[in-house]
Amino acid sequence: MASFTLTPETWERVKIKFLRKYRDLAQADLSFTPGQEDQLVKQLMQLVKRDEGYIEFTIKKALADAKGNRL
Repeated sequence: MASFTLTPETWERVKIKFLRKYRDLAQADLSFTPGQEDQLVKQLMQLVKRDEGYIEFTIKKALADAKGNRL
């Protein structure tokens, strides 16, 4: 179970950061439905070829400074 919660607004900020970090991703690759955080983590694991811990750490880091530019 994911250790974070996303809203559509916070996901938009995190998604922008992921798109900047992983330039080979497309907007369509990063679809998210509220309440489906676990599904999102699995999807991102496959797309960026990283483990679950890394994905969750990266999302939490982005959420800590949602208005900033850094990921």
